[in-house]
Parts: sequence; structure tokens; C-alpha cells
Amino acid sequence: MNKKLRSTLGLLALLIIILIIGGIYLFGFQRSAINERQEKLAELNANVYDPEELNARYLALERRSAELDSILSARKFNIPQNIASIKFYNFVNSIVANFSQYTQVNVEYLDQIKDKEFFVHQYKLSGSGYFNEVYSMIYAIEQSKELKKVSQLNLGNLIRTDKEGVPLFLVSFDMTAQVYYSADSRFAAVAMMENQLTTGPLYDAFYPLIRNEIPPNVDNLLDVQGAKLLALIPEGAFVADTKGNTYLVWEGEQVYLGYLTKIDYDSNTVSFILNKGGIIEKVTLELDKYTSKN
Repeated sequence: MNKKLRSTLGLLALLIIILIIGGIYLFGFQRSAINERQEKLAELNANVYDPEELNARYLALERRSAELDSILSARKFNIPQNIASIKFYNFVNSIVANFSQYTQVNVEYLDQIKDKEFFVHQYKLSGSGYFNEVYSMIYAIEQSKELKKVSQLNLGNLIRTDKEGVPLFLVSFDMTAQVYYSADSRFAAVAMMENQLTTGPLYDAFYPLIRNEIPPNVDNLLDVQGAKLLALIPEGAFVADTKGNTYLVWEGEQVYLGYLTKIDYDSNTVSFILNKGGIIEKVTLELDKYTSKN
């Protein structure tokens, strides 16, 4: 065997060895990796959707979402998702913005608790004000679209006077309010419209029927007590108070603590109805006989 043939056979043997080693590596060591990639490719091919099909699915889900949002919007109360604690302060400020200067409201954050699957912000509200304004605030809290509840409430009567000395019959209050929220958005509509939070006035159960405080005569009206009927004329009656001031009054005219209810030309008298701290009194002034004869 010559040298050239031996070299050719050696190269052929080396090539066979390389092919054997390569086959063992490919089919022995990389088979699992190849199989894994083939399975991944098959999975990706199985999840390939047509764009038109995807768009149809999107439109169907969008309609379903609108239906669910409409159902939530129609509900009287919603429970928002992860509501900030400061939002309740803004809510109370918007409610009391149009209240009188004598209604004072203080809001204090108490705690965060959990009620079943919901979370709750707790607040303490205290202060004083007119009965109907305090009632309006409680009504707004209870009727708000985002669920809020008054869990505790204490009311009491309070009497103050304004700059002119007129007594003000107010109500003091101390209450605990709870604001509910959820960790997800299942219980709240995307487009929320607030409920009607205004209500008509109620009878003030804390207003005293009989009062010791009599408002001062700041408008300088006729004080009927001790007054004297001077004359009757077709336009009304001349009446003088204890200070000598003369007033021309007619039926329906307002006087201090009441009204002139009747002028009786036949009996030469005038009648008044006075409200003295809840006690109704009728006062009649008679024309002096000597004056009527003249």
C-alpha cells in the first residue's frame, strides 16, 4: 500500500469518526433541547389568532364591559377601589360650603379597618350648627354614591347668641363616619354619577317650645307692652309706646314679638298676637274714651 492510499484511508477514517461523534452529540445530547423547542414552536403556532378574530373578541368584551358598567351605575351605591383618605375631607367641605357661619364641622381621621372583604376608613365628625344643616350633612353622607355610613351619632342642644344678642338655638353633634372601599374595581362603575344629596327641611326637634331668651328689638319695632292707642284712621291706627314714640300700624303689620291682627272700628280697639319665647299672648289696646269723644 502506497503512501497516498494510506493518507486517503486515514482521512476517510477521521471523517467517519467525526460524523459518529457529531451524530452522538446531536441525537444524544441535544435531542431533549430540540424536542423542547419543537414543543414551544407548536404551542406558539397553536395560539396564533387571526387579526379579525381578535378584533371581534375585543368588541364583544367591550360590549360586555359596558353592560356591567351600566348595571353598576344603576345601583344606588358603589364601593370604589383603593380610595384615598383625603377624599372624604373634600366631600365634607363640598357639603358644608353653603352652610351658615354658625355651623362648624371638624373632621378627624381615626383608623383603617377591614369589614369582611372590604376596607373601611373611619372618621370622627364633631361640631355644632342649625338642626337642618346638620341633618343635611348626615343625609349627604348616608346617600352618597360611594358607600358611606354613619355608625355612631350623638346630638345635643346648644344655645348661642349672635353679635346683636339674638339667641341662636343650635345642635351639637359627635358622630363616626365610615367610608368603604375595595381592593379591586368589581364594585364600582367607571363613569359614576353622584346621587341627589339635597333634602327638604325637617321640623327642628331641638328647638325649645318655651324659651327664656327674648330677642332684642333690633329693628325698632313698636313694643306693644305698655303702649297706648291714640287714634283710629281709615289707613290704620296710631299707637304710642312707653318712650313716647308714635307708630302708624295696620292689620298684618309686624310689631316687636308679633303682629297686629285686627282693627275694630266699632269697638275702637286694636288686637295684637305676641310670641314671648313660645308663649302666645293676645294684647288688645282700647281707644281712650275721652279721646274718642273728642
